[in-house]
Amino acid sequence: MSKISVIIQREYITRVRKKSFIIMTILAPLLMGALIVVPTILMSTEGQEFKKIAVVEDGSDLFRNAIPSTDDMEFTYLGNVDIDDLKNNFSEAGYYGILYISPLVINVPNAVQLISRKQPPLTLVSHISNSLEKEIEKQKLLTYSIENLDEILKSVRTKVILQTIRIDDTGEVKQTSTGVAMVMAYIGGFLMYMLVFIFGSQVMRGVIEEKTSRVVEVLVSSVKPVELMMGKIIGIALVGLTQFLIWIVLTIGVVTVLSQTLLNDGKAKEMAELATPQNIISSDVPVQAAMAQPAAAQQAPNLKELIEVLKTLRNQNWGIILFSFIFYFLTGYLLYASVFAAIGSAVDNETETQQFMLPVTIPIILALMVAMGTMQNPESSLAFWFSIIPLTSPIVMMARLPFEVPYWELALSMGLMVITFLAFVWMAAKIYRTGILMYGKKTSYKELLKWLMYKG
Repeated sequence: MSKISVIIQREYITRVRKKSFIIMTILAPLLMGALIVVPTILMSTEGQEFKKIAVVEDGSDLFRNAIPSTDDMEFTYLGNVDIDDLKNNFSEAGYYGILYISPLVINVPNAVQLISRKQPPLTLVSHISNSLEKEIEKQKLLTYSIENLDEILKSVRTKVILQTIRIDDTGEVKQTSTGVAMVMAYIGGFLMYMLVFIFGSQVMRGVIEEKTSRVVEVLVSSVKPVELMMGKIIGIALVGLTQFLIWIVLTIGVVTVLSQTLLNDGKAKEMAELATPQNIISSDVPVQAAMAQPAAAQQAPNLKELIEVLKTLRNQNWGIILFSFIFYFLTGYLLYASVFAAIGSAVDNETETQQFMLPVTIPIILALMVAMGTMQNPESSLAFWFSIIPLTSPIVMMARLPFEVPYWELALSMGLMVITFLAFVWMAAKIYRTGILMYGKKTSYKELLKWLMYKG
């Protein structure tokens, strides 16, 4: 056992002292945040180039000025123009495209065309569609001869934000958020996939390097091959766990500062209370009083949403989530790292690993795909079974945990995970002790089976 601890210490200290480890430990939370924020920014800035659109109606003016201009798009209504001539020279006239509207669009949804030389961005298409839909609805309502229709439509336009409340078996009430749970599921599943795959691959590369440099021949003279494999696996596991714990501390610190700053601010509390009644089921507030609140409630919608997110995060069962993450990381990593170590011992260079990597990577990639679908339906049969099967449970179960998984399912998944990773470590050790000293022979699956069945 003392020899294994020496190997663990060597692997851990060598990797922790690397500049790459320090840099990635600090930058990884920022990169994860960028992974979430950057796509949103790119989508919001898509099509920021100013676009001038020529609007042409076919023999009517039903939709004149129906599509409002914005900061990055302008709609110019043209009359008495030949659409065929305009198609040939609209770019030279300074137009991004031509919006051709037929009066039939009132009853035929696709009787409108946007003609351009480039693929139009989604923001432009959505803006045109939404504006025309509202105008068509307005035109249809006008047929009922309603007076002051514009004022009525403005006064009745309302935004509803659905609150989700969860009552557990003990009767405790918690405010939840499907959006927050989905984000946590995505981060948990993807982070587990990344850690297991990256650190497992490091084990394989480390074994191959020691084997090709013949360093392993010196090491096995004083330590058993199995002890060498376990020392390397556990040492790298501790490196990954260290990184994860540092990330948790940094995240908790940021969330705590935001929570204390926002939730303890008097004005923020007042706005949050105005925006969301504390008990709408038993509220005695009359309808007239409730209708008088929107102006105050909408003073800071972004602040209110941020406060609600922080409250929802506080209501998550962080003890179970953190314990489960550490458990699934260790067991999932040990399971796959032992397989990676066995593969590394069976080959002479990294190129030869390709034939063995496919059966290993398929369950990991499949688990990530199921985890992405789990965010939409965490209670589906597919999500349940993939969170129980040991080869996929580390990733899929982490995607299900923010949606409150029953304890018996979690216990069953963990029990099967322990049994499976012990079996995989045992099988990998049998392959490792033979393959680590084999040189110059291309290994096949048949050869691996012989090593596995060898009893000497």
